Amino acid sequence: MKPIFVSALALAIATPAVAQNAAPAATPTVAEADAFVAAAEKEYFDYSVFGSQVAWVNNTYITDDTDALNARVGAEGTELGVKYAKGAARFNAVQGLSYDTKRKLDMLRNGLVLPAPSIPGAATELNTIATRLNSTYGKGKGTLRGQPVNGSDIEAAMGTDRNPDELKEMWVSWHTNVGAPMKNDYARMVEIANQGAKELGYADVGAMWRSGYDMTPEQFATLTDKLWAEVKPLYDQLHCYTRAKLNEKYGDRVQAKTGPIRADLLGNMWAQEWGNIYDVVAPKGAGDLGFDTGDLLVAKGYDHLKMVRTGEGFYSSLGFAPLPATFWERSQFVKPRDREVVCHASAWDIDSKDDLRIKMCIKVNGDDFVTIHHELGHNYYQRAYNKQPYLYLNGANDGFHEAIGDTIALSITPQYLVQIGLLDAAKVPAPDKDIGLLLKQAMDKVAFLPFGLLVDKWRWGVFSGQIAPASYNKAWTDLRRQYQGIVPPVERTEANFDPGAKYHIPGNTPYTRYFLARLLQFQFYEAACKQAGWKGPLHRCSFYGNKEVGKRFNAMLEMGASKPWPDALQAFTGSREMSGKSMIAYFKPLMTWLQTQNKGRNCSW
Repeated sequence: MKPIFVSALALAIATPAVAQNAAPAATPTVAEADAFVAAAEKEYFDYSVFGSQVAWVNNTYITDDTDALNARVGAEGTELGVKYAKGAARFNAVQGLSYDTKRKLDMLRNGLVLPAPSIPGAATELNTIATRLNSTYGKGKGTLRGQPVNGSDIEAAMGTDRNPDELKEMWVSWHTNVGAPMKNDYARMVEIANQGAKELGYADVGAMWRSGYDMTPEQFATLTDKLWAEVKPLYDQLHCYTRAKLNEKYGDRVQAKTGPIRADLLGNMWAQEWGNIYDVVAPKGAGDLGFDTGDLLVAKGYDHLKMVRTGEGFYSSLGFAPLPATFWERSQFVKPRDREVVCHASAWDIDSKDDLRIKMCIKVNGDDFVTIHHELGHNYYQRAYNKQPYLYLNGANDGFHEAIGDTIALSITPQYLVQIGLLDAAKVPAPDKDIGLLLKQAMDKVAFLPFGLLVDKWRWGVFSGQIAPASYNKAWTDLRRQYQGIVPPVERTEANFDPGAKYHIPGNTPYTRYFLARLLQFQFYEAACKQAGWKGPLHRCSFYGNKEVGKRFNAMLEMGASKPWPDALQAFTGSREMSGKSMIAYFKPLMTWLQTQNKGRNCSW
């Protein structure tokens, strides 16, 4: 969480967009523009600290009262955002603005997530709905063998259960119980926010979201399609191979040899990452890596704190300063027994200085070990740019923010596990295990790509009106079939609202950032490995302990949002273009192997 993103609902108040009908009687001056930006930065900062504190309490102690407090503060923030949106538009025609003033005015115009229109009561209604959606998700439960199961526990069970009937029960109960009650609220929220977007000069909220990437909304949509086209052939081969393995395990009655994959069989509630079913797809011989990170953590007596300390240790090895004492005092590491909380992992920067925190419900397993490295990436990024002016306290783009920790997590190689004492050096997989190592990675990294793209494609369609409330669920299911090649385990209807069962939909968190991050992390990782002088296979590279890489990495992080993202990308990688080529290079041996395995199979769906 960044300082002006004070809660899931107050993403609405980020930084506002272009206003219509805001022309003053006389053209303002450069000096007035400078003063306006300075006033905006001060007021946002003053607001954000208290707002972040309220949001933290609401997310870690969900009650009707904390919901009400968060909704009230969020509404104030939305109104603040709209005020500065309209104010920033006054300076559109001013000539001679400095680089920083012009860039900050553009940020004030282009950064909103959910804008409220200037209708009395609209901001309050919008934030009340957004708070209710967020809390509905946080309190949501599914069932397993007829017993209620909370969100974090049902997610874990989806990864380990191999009973198709129980998987179906968990999938259906979670999607029905959590998603369905949100539908009317979500449609009303879209209606209000679209009014705000149009009032501020955009076609709809989706166009506003796509305008925050130093390019036009149309150019950004084209870029995402281009990136997907680069990596789709790899996904198609992975899907084909995985479907065949699921058919071998479960038979035609559960998973057919052709067509889409049943969504609940992939080890994840949303079929967004498939690594939990690696045991199902692992190739004989090469697939046995000889270790499981979760088992290693348990065997070595790791608890939640030791896992986080180990994540911090990676960043320290690159030369980053240790996390502040308040991080350890104020973070939520485990799910409290006495109250409802939002377990979805997130990183927080409360005061834009050093009050850094993570919020998780950590379990001692390999997934959460990786997630910790990821979330800490946000915190180290936040601290690196904390000397920037307020409006630059952000990533070069939102994909950058997600990619930093993921780049570190790519370096969780067998050699790294040896270096930190988790894995015996004698048990490091030999080169003949490389296909297994790559397949295990691809089951998460590559499998995620189409989901990372389609979440916002659905929302862009919803916001534009192309997808009406009467077809919300059908459009969601259709996109998942088109991009992911998956289908629900049972027929779904418009009485359902399956998108709501994914946190980022009720949480109103734009999702394309995660798609971009999956590609950016491989660009960052390949660049880091080259800087470290790595000569072996790219997927075996670990730059743990390389302070030169840390120094160059930090130089990019310190830029924050002060420069267009191609400048930040070039500063570390030497390239100004986002690309899927580094990911393709990383997985090239796997692609060749998958094509051989899939010979004679019909790989369409």
